[in-house]
Amino acid sequence: MNVGTLGQLWAEFWEPRTAREKLLLTWGAVVLALVVAYSVLWAPAQQGRAHLRQSLPAMQRQIAQMTAQADEARALAPGAQGVVPTGGALRDALSASLTQAGLATTQVRLAGDAVQIDAKNAAFPAWTMWLDGARKQFKVRVVELHATALKEDGQVDLTVSVQPATAPARSAQ
Repeated sequence: MNVGTLGQLWAEFWEPRTAREKLLLTWGAVVLALVVAYSVLWAPAQQGRAHLRQSLPAMQRQIAQMTAQADEARALAPGAQGVVPTGGALRDALSASLTQAGLATTQVRLAGDAVQIDAKNAAFPAWTMWLDGARKQFKVRVVELHATALKEDGQVDLTVSVQPATAPARSAQ
């Protein structure tokens, strides 16, 4: 239907009506429009305002609590950074980290104050990414590294010794 057809249908409906019917239909349309506007626009907005007015104090308490927790975490952060695992704790932490990274074909053992890691057929890119993460997370430094390239591109056999960054460095022999 186009606009002309609609206009013609409206005229056929409206013209035969008396003035009283036209007045009643007009007022009925106005009342219907007001009811629809109230139920679609005004009532939901009022209910939403009432709900927000009720929940706002609880949200303000939550944000105050979260702010206090964030301040506490910032205050505790320097202390947590000073804790460096050593010995068996470092070996266990590195072993768990290697397993999480999918580098499970490794042997991890203590060698004095250092931890020695032997990996066979390891993906070199994955290994270097893990080592960088371990260096940052566990605050270790590499004191010795031997890597042998394999025939398959990107694969290596390697032996690496790491120790806590706070430990004295080994002397080269």
